Amino acid sequence: MSLGAEPTGEATGKGLSKKRDPERTRKRILKAAKVEFAKYGLGGARVDRVAARSKANKRMIYHYFGSKEQLFQAVVEEAYLSIRVAEQKLNLDEVEPEEAIRQLVVFTWRYYLKHPEFLTLVNSENLHRGRHLKKSARVKEVHSDYVEMVRGILKRGERSGVFRRGVDPIQFNITVAAIGYYYLTNRFTSSIIYDLDMVAADALDRRLAFNLDTIMRLLKPDSR
Repeated sequence: MSLGAEPTGEATGKGLSKKRDPERTRKRILKAAKVEFAKYGLGGARVDRVAARSKANKRMIYHYFGSKEQLFQAVVEEAYLSIRVAEQKLNLDEVEPEEAIRQLVVFTWRYYLKHPEFLTLVNSENLHRGRHLKKSARVKEVHSDYVEMVRGILKRGERSGVFRRGVDPIQFNITVAAIGYYYLTNRFTSSIIYDLDMVAADALDRRLAFNLDTIMRLLKPDSR
């Protein structure tokens, strides 16, 4: 069977059905495409390189995704869905409000460090004015769930008196993302401007501590 060809029938050996091969092939293509688009952007990416990296021929890539543009859309969608799914696994609804916010800030920072391709893909999609993300109903749905989760944490904090009243969950989410996102996406120019190694271990620890302090102060009840 040639690489990328659609399997038929049932597998023997390990007892796995070959009917599952198409989904594995699709995931393999997405994984390879994520690397390609993160490195080269939509304009510079080449389907030939995605095919070589994923061990799936170009015909198979177009069979699953239709075009390079649609493949990019699928990669961007998957990038956003992945971080939202990972956040849900924190089960923050079961944690006290202040600790829930701390965990969210730490998670966001560490996710960015572990998945630099996410930041690059977000940058790339913004260059295209979000036209691919706009088509994704799934991303809109999970982001709505995320906002409601954060809204719930903030409301619980209000009721217990540890958070000030009226914090907008959308503005709050943007702030949590921004204080980590800007630091990392601008690390090269900032390293020159401030004469600092922005990604040294101690520098990253100091930044996380600053992020936590900033967010918790933002939520602190008014002393007036």
